[in-house]
Amino acid sequence: MADLIAVQVCYATPDYEFLRDLEVAAGSTLEQAVRASGLPLEVPEMDLSGAVVGIYGKKKALDTVLRAHDRVEVYRPLLADPKEARRRRAVRKT
Repeated sequence: MADLIAVQVCYATPDYEFLRDLEVAAGSTLEQAVRASGLPLEVPEMDLSGAVVGIYGKKKALDTVLRAHDRVEVYRPLLADPKEARRRRAVRKT
């Protein structure tokens, strides 16, 4: 029997929060943990193959091997380019 490690999978929108604690086999990847959490079933419009994911706020690849107590985060795409948004705010202030 494979050793299990505890991880947490998180995803949030302005209206919805997904937070799931689970145990996965040691050596599992980010992608395996997200799939095991059930997130793709609860948020079917999310495309995991193109999703940006990370561990504790640092972007990682889907094939990153997890360690015990990692918090896996699935990030939403940006709605606007940050530089362009700053420019628009600066123009509005003048």
